[in-house]
Amino acid sequence: MTVIALDVGGTELKGAVVAEDGTLLQAERWPTRPERGPAAVLDTVLGRAAELADLARRAGSEPRAAGIVVPGLLDEAAGTVVRAVNLDWHDVPIRPRLAEHLGLPVAFGHDVRAGGLAEARLGAGRGSPCFLFVPVGTGIAAAVVDRGRPLTGALGAAGELGHLIVRPGGERCACGGRGCLETVASAAAIARRYGRATGRPGTTAAQVHRRAADGEPTAVRVWTEAVHALADGLAAATALLDPERIVIGGGLARAGEDLLGPLRPALAERLPFRPRPRLVRAELGPRAGSLGAALLARALAPGGDR
Repeated sequence: MTVIALDVGGTELKGAVVAEDGTLLQAERWPTRPERGPAAVLDTVLGRAAELADLARRAGSEPRAAGIVVPGLLDEAAGTVVRAVNLDWHDVPIRPRLAEHLGLPVAFGHDVRAGGLAEARLGAGRGSPCFLFVPVGTGIAAAVVDRGRPLTGALGAAGELGHLIVRPGGERCACGGRGCLETVASAAAIARRYGRATGRPGTTAAQVHRRAADGEPTAVRVWTEAVHALADGLAAATALLDPERIVIGGGLARAGEDLLGPLRPALAERLPFRPRPRLVRAELGPRAGSLGAALLARALAPGGDR
């Protein structure tokens, strides 16, 4: 069964046509450009979804369903984006609009939880009874995946690890709090803190990583502070949720052992009362959200996997 998958982010929209075995028959990326306004972004999503459906049909495969995943606070039962700050979406009924536009059943979910579902079925979470999927990129989020199912919480906001306060009284966060994990350990925070310390704004987190690997003192300090803050957040999540493993994804995971190597002992040091969970790199990379959307769509389609 062929399905359409869409992963809507603040920077780009990822789309795919996915075959029954999980093969990406077609994968596309387009800029989201949220500065155009929320209505224009929605029009882009609807238009690109229709393009993907047409591509599938031209390839001789009629899509049976579509899946769309988005960031923010969602009402999954209603198919509505309650609030997605990076998209400037407020109370957007995305699932009904997309279903009407495509004439297909549409599954709807949270981007990080969908990524966690994909890692559980197809990636680094396979075989784990309970794990955390933690994408560390511009922000930090988490999906709590228990027995193969991501937990949503009472308000659909489970997993907001980036807004766990790890440095009380610290830097102001976009959420309104101070000292949130995102203000120290996200890629955006690493770049910002290094730029502030050196007077070199515009430096990226990847550049800070490379300079830290070369031993530049300021880069080493900023990188180490990020690792320790991330260890604090992950230790708190581990004490509360008891995951068997933690799967680190997002752009910062590209640092590989330069991130995971120091993070493992830092996490163990904060958990003296128990073995630390396995700490591994995500396997699906930027495809996780789209593959998760495809899994949601397959479960919704007539005769699909549930």
